[in-house]
Amino acid sequence: MQAALLFLIQTEVWPLFANTGIVARIVLLILLAFSVLSWAIILQKYGSFKAARRASNQFLKVFRNSKKFSEVRASCGELKASPLTEVFLGGYHELENQMEVSENPGKPRLRSVEAIRRAMQIASSGELTRLEGWLGWLATTGNVTPFIGLFGTVWGIIDAFQGLGTAGTATLRSVAPGIAEALITTAAGLAAAIPAVIAYNYFLQRVKEFGSLADDFSLEFLNIVERHF
Repeated sequence: MQAALLFLIQTEVWPLFANTGIVARIVLLILLAFSVLSWAIILQKYGSFKAARRASNQFLKVFRNSKKFSEVRASCGELKASPLTEVFLGGYHELENQMEVSENPGKPRLRSVEAIRRAMQIASSGELTRLEGWLGWLATTGNVTPFIGLFGTVWGIIDAFQGLGTAGTATLRSVAPGIAEALITTAAGLAAAIPAVIAYNYFLQRVKEFGSLADDFSLEFLNIVERHF
């Protein structure tokens, strides 16, 4: 299959690229740079989101099976790929700061539950921002590359018609090759934009899911805190 694809590129695409003008080649190189970087981001993000989902499931199991927050705290280093670990640590550290000695030594008193809620919200926002990193580039690629490709096409058509004016002929046979060579930049722009748009929407949905998961976890954490302190 790879050999067939390589043969197709060599026999169909490469002659078109070889016959394009300097402006079209620059446009194609720009689109190639956009595409390569976008695919690098897509692959990196897919792996990190997959690891975050797996670590989050493991973290929730540890959290719900542990009897003390200190036990959960000890497992955070192994599950740091999960955004829930930072949310938990934000609430855990604030819980330590809000504790004060009460008359009953066995049950310390908590000064402010709202402070813990705010700390967990701040941690959650930071983790969502981290998960959204580089997604803006995918959005930019999806929005910009079709227009870059269109620019190359328009410029190529202008060159084709200038060549017709010089040659003095205006038959379909003389126009078609130049237009076909110009349209390759539009195809390249769409080839760069479509995967970026699909990946951006997919990852954005995953970020929203992690946001909901962090909110639910925060409520579960606060319920335990209010029940015991």
